[in-house]
Amino acid sequence: MFILDGSVVTSASDLTEASKCEFAFLRKLDVKLGRIDKLDVPEDPMYVRTSRLGDEHEARVLVRYKQEHGAKTVEIARPDSPLTADNLAQAVAATRQAFADQAEVVFQATFFDGSFLGFADFIVRQPDGSYQVQDTKLARSARVTALLQLAAYAEQLEHLGVRVAPTVELLLGDGTISVHRLDDIAPVYRKRRQRLLRIVQERLEDTQAVQWGDPRYMVDGRCEECDAEIQASRDVLLVAGMRVTQRARLAAEGILTIDDLATTDLTHVNGIADGTLASLKTQARLQRDARTDEPPPVVLYDPSALAVLPTPSPGDIFFDFEGDPLYTEGPGERWGLDYLFGSIDVEEDFTAFWAHDFGEEREALRAFLDWLGERRRRYPDLHVYHYAAYERTHLLALAARHGVGEAEVDQLLRENVLVDLYAIVRKALRVGSRSYSIKKLEPLYMGDQLREGEVQNAAASITEYADARDLIATGDIAEGQRMLDSIADYNRYDCVSTLRLRDYLLAHAARSGIPVGQLAPDNADIELEPSPIRDGLLALAGNPLDPDRTYDQRALAFAAAAIDYHRRENKTFWQEHFTRLVQPLDEWGDTRDALIVESAVVVRDWYRDNGQRTERRELRLRGQWGPGSNPKASDQAGPYLLYEYPGPFANPTAEPGARTYKAVRIVEVEDDGSVIVEETLQRDVEPYSVLPSALTPASPPRADRLIEAIDEWGSVLLAAQTEIAGPEWPRDPMVDILRRVPPRTRTGALPPPGPDLVPSVVGSLLGLERSYLAVQGPPGTGKTYLGAHVIADLVAKHQWKIGVVAQSHSVVEHLLDAVVRAGLDPRLVGKVPKADAASATPSYTALEKDGQLLFALERREVGYVIGGTGWDFANAARIPRKSLDLLVVDEAGQFSLASTISASVAARNLLLLGDPQQLPQVSQGTHPEPVDGSALGWVSEGHDVLPPELGYFLAESRRMHPALTVPVSQLSYEGKLSSQLEASERILDGVEPGLHVVPVEHWGNATESPEEAAVVVELVRSVLGSQWTDPSSGRFREPLTESDVIVVTPYNAQLAMVHEALEDAELGAVRVGTVDKFQGQEAAIAIVSLAASSALDVPRGMSFLIMKNRLNVAISRAKWAAFLVYSPELTEYLPIRPEGVAELSAFIRLVE
Repeated sequence: MFILDGSVVTSASDLTEASKCEFAFLRKLDVKLGRIDKLDVPEDPMYVRTSRLGDEHEARVLVRYKQEHGAKTVEIARPDSPLTADNLAQAVAATRQAFADQAEVVFQATFFDGSFLGFADFIVRQPDGSYQVQDTKLARSARVTALLQLAAYAEQLEHLGVRVAPTVELLLGDGTISVHRLDDIAPVYRKRRQRLLRIVQERLEDTQAVQWGDPRYMVDGRCEECDAEIQASRDVLLVAGMRVTQRARLAAEGILTIDDLATTDLTHVNGIADGTLASLKTQARLQRDARTDEPPPVVLYDPSALAVLPTPSPGDIFFDFEGDPLYTEGPGERWGLDYLFGSIDVEEDFTAFWAHDFGEEREALRAFLDWLGERRRRYPDLHVYHYAAYERTHLLALAARHGVGEAEVDQLLRENVLVDLYAIVRKALRVGSRSYSIKKLEPLYMGDQLREGEVQNAAASITEYADARDLIATGDIAEGQRMLDSIADYNRYDCVSTLRLRDYLLAHAARSGIPVGQLAPDNADIELEPSPIRDGLLALAGNPLDPDRTYDQRALAFAAAAIDYHRRENKTFWQEHFTRLVQPLDEWGDTRDALIVESAVVVRDWYRDNGQRTERRELRLRGQWGPGSNPKASDQAGPYLLYEYPGPFANPTAEPGARTYKAVRIVEVEDDGSVIVEETLQRDVEPYSVLPSALTPASPPRADRLIEAIDEWGSVLLAAQTEIAGPEWPRDPMVDILRRVPPRTRTGALPPPGPDLVPSVVGSLLGLERSYLAVQGPPGTGKTYLGAHVIADLVAKHQWKIGVVAQSHSVVEHLLDAVVRAGLDPRLVGKVPKADAASATPSYTALEKDGQLLFALERREVGYVIGGTGWDFANAARIPRKSLDLLVVDEAGQFSLASTISASVAARNLLLLGDPQQLPQVSQGTHPEPVDGSALGWVSEGHDVLPPELGYFLAESRRMHPALTVPVSQLSYEGKLSSQLEASERILDGVEPGLHVVPVEHWGNATESPEEAAVVVELVRSVLGSQWTDPSSGRFREPLTESDVIVVTPYNAQLAMVHEALEDAELGAVRVGTVDKFQGQEAAIAIVSLAASSALDVPRGMSFLIMKNRLNVAISRAKWAAFLVYSPELTEYLPIRPEGVAELSAFIRLVE
């Protein structure tokens, strides 16, 4: 950024800076305008060195291009300083001439349009005559900042009238090339550019410097400019743990500073739990009383929390990871490298395991676990101390990622060997510090050994590590090694600090008379068992980190990962469950299907009904559900009710000091998101009045039959691959799916699609030879109709025996009902009803429990259809192995590969029927290969539309009007989805068909927005009573009613708020639900409310909110029109990863 002839000229890097913090960018603009003095920030020598190395990398690429193209490589001389309009115009003219002369490569092309200045590294002519923008970066992976530069230069090329290639490239420091679609970048670039120009113009029209607290400008609260103002104004953001959303809630009550919060008498603030408010007030008082020249004040807040400290052992170690979250290799499927496993013992001797790529990370994990295992044999009572959850979660993730040491890590967790001191500090102490990072606690116990050296924080460690690797890669080995040694010193200090903190906490416990050394028994039987099948398949699968690994090798790796899929899912659940018992509530409040209780009311106190032997009570719980939660009433106990320590009863499997828990039944889910739960009184426990603090997810159902089925399937595959005569592939549908080969047919090809796809699909299935067929059905394209008629035809005309499986009973039953409507005798269609299902009589034959075998036996000559869950088809006692001609997997875009394998053992052929562009299945675990992804998504290989050689794409929607289909098609289906004629015959008077974006400005909302709720009410009112014609449903010019409108939102909190607003407006019959709830439903009008104010407010990240699949499902519920209600600020951010840029670009295209 600089001033030229009174105008502000910006660059691509300014876009990045403003996207992170507009306040900081504008303060720097004020410096340029002479309004304020420059903030004194030390120069970063690493930045200077990296820039030099980057220039050298660029020079090497230029030499290569000159060798390839000679004089056709044109260099544009960079204008001399100071930059003037004249010398910039000369450089632009030279650039324009180079393209007119059809140069093969243009180096340092200069772009200047009066407000933007850029110098492009390379612009390269393509075979079709277009020009591709390339940029050299020393980094080993694509960075968002570099992508913005590429888009900026592509836009400038277009302004020059030059035809621009559809892709751009980053020439990375390790020699790899990162290719990106311009369409995935340009919308974000244009948005950032427009916003930048707007805020610059606003500041130019003002004569004063930008002021802290100006609501027009985004702040991140963490940069140097923000920090200076936060301290100067004593903003409440000084308070440790304060969120930007909480700051807005407090501001609404007139609490603006830390001093206001420390002295307030308020005990309740809307949007902040009372317990959280009390904790923030205590924190504010301690920080107010802190002195810069003294250690921070400390209060022993909960002495009992220190009881979880183990008895010290001479074998104890103190452990710390160093990791780079932005490291990636190859296509970028995996992110993050833990490059240093460091630890000290009680004598402060340091042991380090280094890793500089994913392969070495695997080796380092194995070496660390072997070293630790040997040490545990010498010191069976040792513990591994760490600070915060990173070490625990990353050991789990690394073991799962590499398929190495999972049993050992599992054992460490089950035996409570890992001790997280952060969790103990947060529960036991309140410290008068802005941060609870270990660095900020060190003045309490490190004395005169406080940190010194080049690396003094984790961010500096990551930066220095990346720089060190780049130095070594470019030949400066000595300097690179010196920097690695500095990182090791930093890591060792962290380990020493952890040791001293442990001793500090032990001293507090001793002074308070708190006994330590209480050992907890095993958490749960969640150990991964040895599996020769898995090991055998892995031995054939090749190196998982080999970028040249074949599809066949990867298929074997997937098969190996599937062997332990359910055990890993179960293990992950219990590990997370026991972590929740000890972590502060606000650390995991965003967990799906978790409710942080804000109020609990006894609806019915302890009682017995109808001779019940056990007393029970009912509670109404209200609070904040984690995003994506979908609570359901049931006759069975499921979710866990949590009580704060010590709790009214004991759990022998929990750590000392942990919350107590019990499984309860959800009796009712109320419209506002509140739930009524029933809990039973445990034996030998007296009735109690204590109320719970949280409701957390239920444990996974037992998966014994599923595991057995996958093991069987895997053993057949392993046997075929280890034949003496040579490896063979079994003729099996799941093998074909994992190998990503087209369906195996007698003719070698699929019949071409006709106007009616039913005969084509029937013909394809009849021609299968123990293989699969995929059918992708976008919203409203008649997927269920097609599936039902195909099934009816195969049974009625060919006496096929067919199974129908899906993720839920309701999906299976919906398809079975459709099969009966398609004309198949209901006596040939059967299913065992769900255990707690309503008593309504189904259209098909309701079977007795375990009645599948008898049903099939009686109809073996005429064919039949049998429905069930994955458990049914994996159970040979219910459905014998390979007894079915076909298994139809409905909603196969939401049915995992592992689940498909376990069900597939019942059939000779598979039909995958679904849409991977809708909501995916939720997985608990981390797996070495993505076997938690859907089977249909896997065979599609990342394509939005199913490749034709794999099956059929239903390309016409019967539901959506053509005007609505267009944006949905562009969002999720490569523009290949259109509408059938009947969708065009609908008419709603006074309302335009299509997608209507409704921007609503609001601030500080995370999961609920009263502003959007009010707009939803007005939208509903505006369409009700309009004349609605829908020939397909027999309605002609009838008034639109409340039942014709649905409201979809991603958050339960917004669901409750919208429902209440509609009730208050006497519009309570309008259906309101989350995206998950409405998948598969439709209405004339769909109103989508996103609720969150900005990216800073969104829990679980923007990917949850603007995921293409989620938006697709929400918008495509509508027949005529969809209204997307959203805050414009949701587009005003810059993602940190390229994938996020593509995601945001898709959202921007949708709303603009």
